[in-house]
Amino acid sequence: MTKKTLLSVLAVPAFFTVALAQDSTKPALKISGSVDAYYRYSPGAEGSGFNNNLTSFTGSANIFQLGMASIKGEYTSGKTGVVVDLGFGKRAEEFSYADEGTLQAVKQAYIYYSPSDKVKFTFGKFGTHIGYELLDPQLNKNYSMSYMFTNGPFSHTGLKADFSLGGGAGLMVGIANPIDVTSPSSGSEPKTILFQLSKVASKYALYLNYAGYFGAKLQMPTASSLSQIGLTASYTVSDKFGLGYDGTVQFVKDETLSKSKTWWGSAIYANYAASSAFGLALRAEYFSDKKYGVKIGANVFAATLSGNYKVGGFTLIPELRVDNSNYAIFSKNAAGEPTKTAFSAILAAVYSF
Repeated sequence: MTKKTLLSVLAVPAFFTVALAQDSTKPALKISGSVDAYYRYSPGAEGSGFNNNLTSFTGSANIFQLGMASIKGEYTSGKTGVVVDLGFGKRAEEFSYADEGTLQAVKQAYIYYSPSDKVKFTFGKFGTHIGYELLDPQLNKNYSMSYMFTNGPFSHTGLKADFSLGGGAGLMVGIANPIDVTSPSSGSEPKTILFQLSKVASKYALYLNYAGYFGAKLQMPTASSLSQIGLTASYTVSDKFGLGYDGTVQFVKDETLSKSKTWWGSAIYANYAASSAFGLALRAEYFSDKKYGVKIGANVFAATLSGNYKVGGFTLIPELRVDNSNYAIFSKNAAGEPTKTAFSAILAAVYSF
């Protein structure tokens, strides 16, 4: 990190402190953050490479690894506000893989304006609306990520509008830079269309999502169009038990091969809270990538069982994961002997405030 970047980061809370001093009766500043670290054991994997790991953020094996140190500030003033969300570490770097330099530390940075309680405009960089899982580890029950999260969009930089339709229904439409790109090298690259239709009730939530572009010349790097459609849902069965679902499909037109390619995935999440201090989370995912040449080219079933032990802002996450493929895409040992099955055991710690 450069000295200029460090001074900018330190200046954010300083600015907010001055603003609060002007009106101590109505604090408009929210500061939050997190730190996470993990140890992942996986036979046949070595060090910080991606051996036996085809999903995001847990690429290190048999070594201790820092995930991410994150700090987020939100300042509101009437109908307007600004969010600065910064992250440092390998998790943040993987999230901002399409960016370089100081932009890799910017998880989110946006301004918003709400002319009424039914309309909100957001301008800047924000996390994607597609999918069940989120970047920040304290917001997920499982520590490792799904194949759908890994291969879908991470973020968008552009303008979006959220509308409340009444009765718990909502609509979001937006336009953004190419997927995951904060600062494109050329203004001629096509813009990404964003869409979400949602319904939130006391016991359930439904989200129909879309992101896509058309007319590209240099993307991925030969795809002229990309469309991803997804359905995310959650249902509260009881105070102790909840269910979640994530399903998505991505279509890509490959100009080099003159054909279309797809991948799709589907996952069920089951969360059980034995007490306020301990819970269990099971994720069962099927990911079909066989018709998508630029990815892993296989069908994978992954089962992940995670424990969540909480004390205040601290969460300890022991996790067991088994990935099974129809092709031998994993390594059985350090010599690289191929196998269809990969096993991982993770011990992760997250502190959030």
